[in-house]
Order: sequence, then C-alpha cells, then structure tokens
Amino acid sequence: MTGESGGLLVRLRMEGPTMPEALAKIAEAILDDPETAAHASIVDLAERSGTSTATVTRFSRALGFKGYANLRVAVATETGRAEQARWETDISGDIAPEDPIGGVLDVITAADTRAIQATASGLDTTAVERVAAAIATAGRVEIFGLGSSGTAGSEMAFRLERIRVPVRYRADTHTALTNAALLGPGDVAISLSHSGRTREAIEMLAEAADHGALTVAVTSYARSPLAEVADVVFTTSVHETTFRLAALSALHSQLLILDLIYVAVAQRTYERTTEALELTVRAVDAHRMPDTNANRKRARKERPL
Repeated sequence: MTGESGGLLVRLRMEGPTMPEALAKIAEAILDDPETAAHASIVDLAERSGTSTATVTRFSRALGFKGYANLRVAVATETGRAEQARWETDISGDIAPEDPIGGVLDVITAADTRAIQATASGLDTTAVERVAAAIATAGRVEIFGLGSSGTAGSEMAFRLERIRVPVRYRADTHTALTNAALLGPGDVAISLSHSGRTREAIEMLAEAADHGALTVAVTSYARSPLAEVADVVFTTSVHETTFRLAALSALHSQLLILDLIYVAVAQRTYERTTEALELTVRAVDAHRMPDTNANRKRARKERPL
C-alpha cells in the first residue's frame, strides 16, 4: 500500500467495506464528509467514527501513511485544499520518541504558526470592534474557561484588570453561574471552550444571555452548542501534534483573539489605559532587579574626560 494522495477517496470506497469493522467505520466517516475530515483532529475523527485515536493511527498506517497528519493532508488535497496540504506536507505533526529536540521544535513552531495564521485569516474584525467597544464601557465583564481555556481566560482578565476594566475570571462553576446571573444590559460575558461542548461554559454564557449581557464565545467549532448561545462567536484554528492534542493546541489561537480584543479596548480607552499602565509599572518597579548594564553605560557617560 502507498501513502500517495491520488485516488484516496476512491480507494476508501473500494476497500473500506472489506476492512476490519473499526477501520471501516473510519473510512465511512471520511467518505461521509471529506471536507470536514480534512480539518478534523484525530480526536474529532475518532469521535465521529465511534472509534479511538489509536485506531485512527492504525487506520492511517494501514493505508501506508506515516501518521494521521499525513492522511489528513491527502484528504485535504482531494477536497481542493491543495495549498494547506502542501503546507502540512513540509512538516507533519508527527513526533516520534527518537526525534531530536531540534526537529521537535520545528514541528511545534510550524504547527502553532499555522494555527495562528489560520485563525487570523478567518477573524471577523468588525466583531472584534463590537466586543471591544462593549468591554470599554461595560459595567462588568465576566470570563469563564476550564483547563487550557481557563489559562487564556485568566490571562485576559489580568490584562483588562490592569487597564481598569471591571473584570473577573471565574474558574469555579457555581461562582461563574451566580455572577453571570447578576449581569445585565451593558455587561459582557466571555466563555472559552475549544470543543464548544463543555457544559459549564455553555451554562455560564446562557445564564448571562438570559439577563441581557453581550455574550461572546471563543471556540474552534462555529456550530457548537456554545456558539449557539452566543451573540458573537470567534473561531480558533488548531494544528495538533503528537502529545499536543487539539484542546491543548488551541491556546495560542485563543490568546491571539483575546490579545486583539485587549489592544482594541486599550485603543478606545487610551488616556485611562496609559495612566493605568504607568501607575502599575511604578508600583512593581521596586521589586525588579536593577539593570546593571544600564548603570555601567550611565557611569561611562558621566565619567569626566
């Protein structure tokens, strides 16, 4: 068997029914929606086919591919995504136990770069401006996320708080729900979930929506349950690698979106933001070690000739 992309879908139609049951399910899932399969993570395809990630990997190798990333490239090529396929072919997302750390660095850098660029290309800047304008004048902003999504949410709350936006990040579900219930028109609720199926994230945003707050979802799936309860949806792109599945790989794309919103808020509150940043820098300056290099340069300049 070969791993070439030409005629892959035809091959799956012919050979799929003769494969072992678990492998046949994966072939069927790809053939049912090749376009979605071209973007699906290994976890997504395993869920759609009712199998496991290990079975998807075995399926890929049975077709002659090094791993799932290469199989996905082949599917993408046949569904008209040649440019993305060439990009992925340069450096796949596969990392073997014996790979040198330099090669691993190349894989991770390429994957994160692709994800950020794909997220940026699909970003609705008008929606960013709408959310930033709402945050700049909001009475309260509530942010919620769990796991790696919580890391992005916590960072966003820290940034906004530093420029005097009344914001809180909630990691506890009960606290998030009770605070969402106290929001109202003029307030903003942001919920992050890669899958868009995290129950707690959905409940928090739905509660905020019931009370009239502007609701914002950050997810990789525009048609997810989380997206359905949001006024504004930002979609993230992910390029997973071995050991870094989709939910873990989404962090950089989430941070890109939140960082853009933060900067847009700062633009709208320029004077307040500038003053706040100057005050906060001075407040922590005493806890920084002195710049000895700068002191040496200053001493040389002041030394008499």
